[in-house]
Order: sequence, then C-alpha cells, then structure tokens
Amino acid sequence: MEATERKLTEEAKAPDQVVIAKKKTSYKFLIGFFVLLLAGGFFGYTKYQHAQQHEETEDAQIDGNISPVIPRVSGYITDVRVKDNQHVKKGDTLLLMDDRDLKIKLEQAVAALEIAQSNLGVAQSATTTSQTNVTAAQTGELVADAQIEAARIKVKRATDDFNRYANLIQDHSITQQQYDQALAEKETAEKQLLILQEQRKTAAAQTNVAASQSRTTGTQTNVANATIHQRQADVDAAKLNLSYAVIIAPTDGVVSKVGMQAGQYIQQGQSLFNVVLSNDVWVVANFKETQFDKMRIGQKVMVTADAFPGHKFEATLTSFSPATGSRFALLPPDNASGNFVKTVQRLPVKIEFNSAADPLVKELRPGMNVGVDVHLN
Repeated sequence: MEATERKLTEEAKAPDQVVIAKKKTSYKFLIGFFVLLLAGGFFGYTKYQHAQQHEETEDAQIDGNISPVIPRVSGYITDVRVKDNQHVKKGDTLLLMDDRDLKIKLEQAVAALEIAQSNLGVAQSATTTSQTNVTAAQTGELVADAQIEAARIKVKRATDDFNRYANLIQDHSITQQQYDQALAEKETAEKQLLILQEQRKTAAAQTNVAASQSRTTGTQTNVANATIHQRQADVDAAKLNLSYAVIIAPTDGVVSKVGMQAGQYIQQGQSLFNVVLSNDVWVVANFKETQFDKMRIGQKVMVTADAFPGHKFEATLTSFSPATGSRFALLPPDNASGNFVKTVQRLPVKIEFNSAADPLVKELRPGMNVGVDVHLN
C-alpha cells in the first residue's frame, strides 16, 4: 500500500521535473547562441577592420635573377668543371671546349694580316716611284719652258736681223750671201721653237700620265690600308672566338642542374644551364584589380613563406607591373572576338625584403610560395 502511494506521488511530480529540465536546456542554448553570436560578430568586426587596413593574397612567389649559361661559339665539350647545385663566383670556369679549329682560324687570320701588310709595302713603294716620276716630269716641263723662252728670244733676234738685212739688200749694201744666211738663221730659229713647243706638250702629257699613276698608286695604298684594318679585325674576332672556348660563370650564384657531358656537341646560342643569384630575391605578388585602390609604393608588407611557417619577413612594396599578367601571356585574350565574359584580372606587384640581415632571407629560393599582407596605413 505504501509502495503504491509512493509511486503515485512520484508520477505526480514527474511533469514538473521535466519542465524544469527543459527550462535549463533552453537557457543553456540561449546562452550558447548569444556567445556564438557575440564571437561571430567580434570575428566579423575584426575581419572587417583588418580588411580596411590590409590587402592580402596567397598568389605570390619568390623571384630572383637567373642568368643562363649560353655558349658564343659551337663546338665539342672537352671538360665540365662544375656539378649540380655548386656555388660559383664570377669568372670561374664552367666548361672547356675543343679550341683546335679556333686556333687554326686565328693562324689563318694572322697570315692574311701579314699578306695585307706586305701588299701595303709594295703599294707604298709604287707610290714613291710614281711621285718621283711626277717630280721628274714637272722638272722636264720647267726645262722645256726655259728652252722655249730662249728659243723665242732667238727667233725674235733672228727675225730682226732678217728684216734689217732685207732692207739693206734692196740698197745693195750687203751681199746676197749675207741675206740668205740671215734668212736661214731665222727659219732655223723658228723650227727650233716649234720642236721645243712639241717637246713641251710631250712633257705635259708625261706629267699627266705620271700624276694619274700616282693617284692610282695612292688609291692602292688606301685600299691596302683598309685591307690591313679588315684583316686586323679578323684577327681580333678570331682571338675573341678563341677566348669563348672557355665558358665562365657570368656572376656569383648557384649552378642549376648540369646536363652537359664531355664529348657533347653544343650549338652557339644554346641554353646549357643556369646560374641563380641566391642572395638577391624578391616577391612577385599577383593582386586582384579590385585590391589596388588603396595600395601605394612604399607601404609596409609582411611576407610569410610556406617553407618557414610562423616566421614573418619584413618587406616593402616597390613597384607595380605596367600591365596585367594576361597581357604578357603567349596568347593574350582578345575580348573583341567571341562572347565576352568579364573576369577579374590580376596585376603583378614587386615586393622587396627590407632586412638583409635576416638569415632566412638567404634560404628563400625562386619559385617558393609565399603569402603577402600589405599594410595600407
């Protein structure tokens, strides 16, 4: 009987306990909901504030100077002096090429230069001879002029004597023999003058011929001089090509994978491998075009590298690309053809590290992924 009454009493109290338990659960839910709402609001507010003062992107990579090793002459490799990932300094020997054919070409160029120099000597001798002939011909002209002047004087005197004798013979003051003698002297003087005048013309012609020969030999001398300059240039080019048989490091850095072997034939202009400047790196970040309204050169940037989680590198925004990345693509988009679909473009930004004393900066390698946070204020 007592057990039955106790059971009835407990059944009467059960609904009240259920209500109390539901109320407690409801309070906990409301409290949790408000806590989550406050936390979400605070998180959203902080993100909004952060977005107003920062621009971030993970589309960024480490970049650096990479200098290709390119031979300037073709030939066979005789020795490879470097290995993969080896540190080198500017001027260190990387490869040696077979230079026997280059030495032969140098000897040929030297021989051609000697021949040109010999030809110059011959041309100079001919020029000297021509100038001597010109001088002699000019001297002959002067002598002929003097002889012609003397002959003219003699002709004048003989003519005067003949005219005087012609008057005297009319008066029978002289004999016929004297008159004939004066006439003969006059005619002889005139013929002698004509002969000297013809000789003067011949001397003038010889002077012209000698002058023409002198000009010709002078031209030959100039040609010989030009040939010497050309042959000297050939010698210099052959020496330069011979020096190219030794391929040296263009700068300080680390050699990439070296796939060359001794005995392999390489072509002029062929890219063999690269030398990477490991101590000169920067960041290229590709920001959306909608992120550029507040970005300026000189703003502070924090860089995080995937290779060094938790470490932040201080950097500075230094420059913007003159065009979007798509403009430099092999096949840039042409919106004038086909259907147009607007897509957000990205513009590369160069970011340089501030602290060169940070030891981890030297550990960064071109191509590594990084995250970028630009401080707008």
